[in-house]
Order: sequence, then C-alpha cells, then structure tokens
Amino acid sequence: MASLRYVVADVFTDTALTGNQLAVFTDGRDVDEELMQRLAKEMNYSETVFVLPPEAGGHARIRIFTPATELPFAGHPVLGSAYVLAGPMQLGEIQLETGAGVVPIALEREGARISFGWMSQPIPKHEPFPKADEVQELLGVRSGLPVELYHQGPGFAYFEIESKDALAGLTPDFGALGRITDYGVSCFAGSGTDWKTRMFAPTSGVPEDPATGSAAGPLAMHLARHGRISFGEEIEISQGDEIGRPSKLYARVTGTPDDVETIEVGGSAVIVARGEFRL
Repeated sequence: MASLRYVVADVFTDTALTGNQLAVFTDGRDVDEELMQRLAKEMNYSETVFVLPPEAGGHARIRIFTPATELPFAGHPVLGSAYVLAGPMQLGEIQLETGAGVVPIALEREGARISFGWMSQPIPKHEPFPKADEVQELLGVRSGLPVELYHQGPGFAYFEIESKDALAGLTPDFGALGRITDYGVSCFAGSGTDWKTRMFAPTSGVPEDPATGSAAGPLAMHLARHGRISFGEEIEISQGDEIGRPSKLYARVTGTPDDVETIEVGGSAVIVARGEFRL
C-alpha cells in the first residue's frame, strides 16, 4: 500500500481559509503521471503539486496539475511550494525547477516563520489575441487597452474593464467561454498601484481562479507597456472576492516597453492542513 503525504496551503493570503488552495505532495517519486492527474482531480483545487528530486541545479523539481491538465508553470503553486519546502530547510531563497525553467523565490522571515515571498517569473512573449471580439461580445465589455495574449503558464488574454464594480458584476457563461478559447481570460480594473482582477479558465478545470500568480506578472508587464503604471512600480492586486476566497498579490516589472528585464510576483501563504493518501 502506497502512502502519499501532502500539505495544504492557502496562497496569496496571510489568513487561513482565504486565498488560493494548494495541495503539495512532498514526495512524488513513486507517483506516475496518470496518478498525479487523478490525485489533482481528487483534490479539486486550482492546482496540485508533486515534488521530485532536482535535475537542473535547483533545490527541488515540481510538477503542477490542475484538475484537468498539467501546466509548465503557475504562480501560486510555485509560491506555495516554496513555503512548504523552504520552511523546515531555513532557506532565504529556494530555487524550484518547473517546466518553464528554474524559478528563484526570495523569502522574508519573521523569526523562523516565512512572512513573504517574491518569485522571479519568466519573461512572457505576447501578441494580439485573435479571439478578443468574441470574448468581449460574450462578456458584454469593451477593453480599454489592446487585448493581448501573454504566454505565461497556461497563457492569458487581458481585458481592461471600465470599473471595479463592472468587473465584480461579470457573470460569464463558462461553457460558451470554453468553446471560444482554451486560454485564461484575465479581466482587470483599477488605477495607479491599486488593481482588481478576475481570471476565468474553464477548459483547465478552473472556471474562476481565486488568485493567479502566473497572470499577475504579465498584468504588470501589460500595464507598464501601455503606460498605466511606471516600470519599477509595485502594484497590489485583489482577486477572489466574488468566489469567497479573497486574495492579495503584488507584482513589479523593470525595463522598457521594448525590453522587459524582470518580472516579480509576491505574496504570503499559510499552511492549513496535512494529510495522507493510502492507495
């Protein structure tokens, strides 16, 4: 009988039972890909992580699954895994190997407790989103900025909504949205350093995500490229209120519109449970 232990963390929050849930199976060496996917479906969180021995010089390698598919990279699984793994190791920085490369996470501590983490994300490629008109017609919106697709994690298309109230009032037809695109649809509103987002990804098994770290970095890049914020400015992003999982993310990007140099996304996490599967 195989014994598979896991840790549950709430990510992009400092309060238990809020933020984005994450299951981390701390030893995935004896778990094949099919079982990983079945366990992710069983957990039914936005993502589930399986920790494996490193292969490229990092501290650990992680595989990331939604209830429906594997992702090369996603933000809250990386940050949550850093909290789970670096806590007992007393590391100031942990490097996690993902399908998108090695991701360093710098950790801040209050005594022995990790209080905050900043992950350095890959710089995504971007292009106009060809399904923009279809999505806007479905949602009943018209983006204030050009709608562009950023290839980060599962990939996200960005739509600027006129106000936070209008954003909160969106009621997508998830079936219809999934028929239009397999990419995540990230809708945002705000100004200055204060932003609100909602992210819909029905074909990934996540109709609405409580906190999307892999969408927060490209959002900061999108805002900076189009002059909504300054390069180097740190923004605060609220997400998840509409589904009862309020989350807080932070992001900053450096460089120029033609040459983005760094993208960092930060936040907190809390470990809320530990468990074991016996299969």
